[in-house]
Amino acid sequence: MELPISLSKTSREPIYHQIENQIKALIAGGYLQAGASLPSIRLLSKDLETSVITIRRAYQNLEYQGFIKTEQGKGTFVAEIANETKQQVKVTAVYQAFEDALDTALSYEYTVDQIKEIFSEVIETRSQKGEDSK
Repeated sequence: MELPISLSKTSREPIYHQIENQIKALIAGGYLQAGASLPSIRLLSKDLETSVITIRRAYQNLEYQGFIKTEQGKGTFVAEIANETKQQVKVTAVYQAFEDALDTALSYEYTVDQIKEIFSEVIETRSQKGEDSK
């Protein structure tokens, strides 16, 4: 199984952390169900063109956090996750995306009012697209 993970080499976020967060999002969003088999460390390393050590670190952190479980001789699988945990992952991901967008806007020296205006425009545009498709 190939996971839809994309890595940013230019991000300040470490690669292993990007992998962790994207796997959490895949689990929280329902793309990966409890019991689903995950690619081996070596296979995912090859797919993502990153080191085995990086994947191992991401998998170890995910296992420590209870998102995945490894069964000796069988493989690595998605663990059963509480709905509250899934919801928290979603909130954290959206919050982080907003923080990243805010950092970008501030780096271009936009004011808070200008940022709010842009955000409102994006919401309005999305709302109109949603209404058009009904």
